[in-house]
Parts: sequence; structure tokens; C-alpha cells
Amino acid sequence: MSELPASRSEAIIERLHALHPKLIDLSLGRMRRCLDALGNPERRLPPVVHVAGTNGKGSTCAFIRAIAEAAGQRVHVYTSPHLVRFHERIRLAGELVGEAALTEALEHVERVNAGAPITVFEVTTAVAFHLFATVPADLLVLEVGLGGRFDATNVVDRPAATAITSVSMDHMEFLGDTLGRIAFEKAGIIKPGVPCATGVQDDAAMEVIEGVAAEGGATLRARGRDWDVTRHSDGMLTYRDAAADTLLPRLGLPGPHQADNAGIAIAALRAWNPPWLKEAAIRDGVARATWPARMQRLAGRLAALLPEGWELWLDGGHNAGAGAAIAAHLAENFADRPVHVLVGMKGGKQSAEFLKPIIPHATTLRAVREPGQHLAMPLEAIVAASGGVAQVGGTVEEALRALPKDGGAARVLVCGSLYLAGEVLKGDGAI
Repeated sequence: MSELPASRSEAIIERLHALHPKLIDLSLGRMRRCLDALGNPERRLPPVVHVAGTNGKGSTCAFIRAIAEAAGQRVHVYTSPHLVRFHERIRLAGELVGEAALTEALEHVERVNAGAPITVFEVTTAVAFHLFATVPADLLVLEVGLGGRFDATNVVDRPAATAITSVSMDHMEFLGDTLGRIAFEKAGIIKPGVPCATGVQDDAAMEVIEGVAAEGGATLRARGRDWDVTRHSDGMLTYRDAAADTLLPRLGLPGPHQADNAGIAIAALRAWNPPWLKEAAIRDGVARATWPARMQRLAGRLAALLPEGWELWLDGGHNAGAGAAIAAHLAENFADRPVHVLVGMKGGKQSAEFLKPIIPHATTLRAVREPGQHLAMPLEAIVAASGGVAQVGGTVEEALRALPKDGGAARVLVCGSLYLAGEVLKGDGAI
């Protein structure tokens, strides 16, 4: 697939890799030192909604942003990772950061940091805070990078609200090898006196989250106890809490699991209760929300390789929880025609656990790998993880061309890795 030309900002980010021997080194000391040198921009931010979790963080951030923008608010957003270009990570008052502004901020932070050890994610988070403190806005939607307790974003002392999406097994080498330990790391964003909203959780994760909230004096808004959301047969939903019932339209992000993410977003905002939050904005926002590579239908160059009437879909889900969510979507929305699944994963991921719930819904399963896909798992390893069900498919384009085209219209789903999703978006011309 074609490569985008490198920018000046990307060259600076590449240079910053030399400042620390580890790509991931969870702690807050280096981050706080850098922010102190910058004049503590994290203390000059608009109200912050801080979002952690394993699956659904990006979608929940998208719902929060869309609701606030439907109410006329200017919204900063910080997310990771990016799919095609780094600029996707920083949205300033509604617009993706421009190359000139990003380059200037990177050079400023690099100069102030003066070569001190710091990870790339830490220094780029410092860049984001510097920009967020400089450009006026009404809200900052802040997504955790990894974990929560020692994540570089966890330097905001008193956000307006926090949110914890579904917690499942992922990044065990950094966060721990049990669901309880992982939940404890995610719950590290909970702050005293700050409301926290959470959705559907495994009992082990929920017990930990409840304990951290109680110990820290934070009000926890839990699904099924303090709020709930019900999906109706016509695709609409009802969100309800102690204050009101709100009828919601079809969500802008497809998939049954998105009801939980939309509910978390609403619960967090209602717990904060800013004056601009009205039911009309909630309804308009959840319908408008978009987020790339979250069950996204493609219509570009790659989609054109398929016969008329076929559909090409893309999802960046890559762990056991995401596999279950994808399987539920396939069962509910894709059961009316054949589904060909192309899967490419990152090495070291729980590939077998991801694939297990998906396999029963796949007419065919092919292992794929793009030449530019970061840390891509070998095709043979994906086949082995599938129990021999998958075939070797080569690249996404090769796999699309090789699909059996007889038998009427079908759907194709590419999934398994955000890095793969980025390559597919580039190849399809979607970004």
C-alpha cells in the first residue's frame, strides 16, 4: 500500500525516540518534570473528562465529543494510537492539529526538555497539554494511553469527571496478569470527589473499581445500578437514570456494544452536569458520533475490488473483549449473508481468544499481513491460533482478490489490529 510523505513533525517524533531506551515505561516522574519545565500547562486546561478502559475508550470519547459539540461547545480531544498520521491524536477546539502548530509545539517541548530522559508518549502528551492550554476550548476529552494509574495523561489533579469502559485482559506485561490487577491500574484515574461512570464489567473488575472509588471518596455511577441503557428492536435506545429517561436515536457508531459506550459517555456528562448539557444535545450527539476503524464501512479503492452489492468493513478490535463484541455484531447485523473475515494481528496478542468467538460467524477466515504493518504477527501463527480454520491470505488486497465471488452478495470484515486498520485506511483512500 502507498506510503504518505513524511512530515517535519514526524521527523521530530522519530528523533524523540532516542530520549529513552523503552517505548513504554509507566511512571509519572518524567512527565511531571517535563510539565514543570513547561510551566505546568496541565493546570491551565478547560474542564477534563478522563477516559480509561480496555475496549471502547475511543468510542466513548467520540460520543462525549459529539454530545458536547452538538451543544455548541469547543472541544479538545487527545486519543491514541493514530491510524495514519500522528495529527489524528490531537484535536484542537474541534479541528485536527495542523502541521505548523504541531511542529512548533514539538520543537518547543523538545527544547524545554533539553534532552532529559522521557518516553515518546510522555513527550507527545506534554506537547498536547501545551497546545490544549494555549488554544481556548470548553472541554478536553482525554483518553488514557495505557493503563491509567501511571499513564502520562494521569497528571490532571481534578477532572470534571472520569469514565472507565469495559476492562478485559490486554497488555498483561505492563498491567498485570489478572483482571483485578488490570482493573486496579485502570481505576487509577479515579480522583477524590470526582464522579466516575462505568459500564458493563466483569465482577472481578467491578469489585476493584468500586473499592478504589469508595476509598478515594469518588461517586461511582455504575450501569445497572445508577444508570442503564436499553436497546429497542427498531435500533433506538432508552437511557435512564434517577433524573430522567431519555429516548435516543440509532447510534452513529454501529454494533450492540456501542450502547454501553454511549451510556458511559452520557452518565459521565450527567454526573458532571455542565449547564450546556441538554437532552437535545445528547440525542443529536450520539447519532452524529464517528470514529474510524470502529466497524467502519469502506467505499474506496479496496472496496472497489469487490463485486457490486458486496460490502467491505473495518474494525480495529484486537483482544478477547473486542472479539466478543465483533461476534455479537456479526450475529445481530451480518447474519443475512456470507461474511468473509480477514484477520491480521500484532505479535504477542491474545490471538486465539480474539478469534474464538468470531470463527462460528465467518464463512471463510483468512490471515493477512501488510508490508507496513507494525509488529505484525506471522500469517502461520494466525492460522495456528485459529486452530487451522484460517487460510493464508497474504496482503489484504491479495485476500480480497482471492475470495470466492459466486453465491451472491457478501460482506468482508478486516479486523485484528489498529496497525492493520491504519494500513487498510491508507490503501482504501479513507484517510
